[in-house]
Amino acid sequence: MSELSIREITGLDELRNSARVVRNAFKTVALEFNLTRENSPTHPSFMTTGRLREDRNKGVKFFGLFLGDKQIGFVAVEKADASLYYIERLAVLPRYRHRGYGRQLMEFAFEFIRVNGGTKVSIGIINEHTVLKDWYKGLGFEEISIREFAHLPFTVCFMEKAITG
Repeated sequence: MSELSIREITGLDELRNSARVVRNAFKTVALEFNLTRENSPTHPSFMTTGRLREDRNKGVKFFGLFLGDKQIGFVAVEKADASLYYIERLAVLPRYRHRGYGRQLMEFAFEFIRVNGGTKVSIGIINEHTVLKDWYKGLGFEEISIREFAHLPFTVCFMEKAITG
């Protein structure tokens, strides 16, 4: 059995591969909610290496989940202020889902945030994606607000979780 590891994504080739992993992982969501480049151009199912590079240049940290040397997952962590962090683009390739890998990526992100002085994490998800919302609730997230954005064909649910030492 191949070894599972999580490591920071830094190089250009790793960014390219991560963009592909994010696109392929979020493709199932785009299909389920009828998201297109026209109605949701910034959705992760349309991720580009350039967008990841821009985020990295703004200080966002990227981590990849690897099975051996094959990347099968991804998560982005962004520092908002001294205590608040955002977790974005949690992705596990469809054929590797339901094995606990998403939870492992989240636990890794929680620990990274805690070690770096964060006490709260915030996420935004498609509100209508009830299975995902319930999964995040199982990780200790609570709904904070639900907002509509004129440029999006869905409502966004913002959720938060306290990170404790």
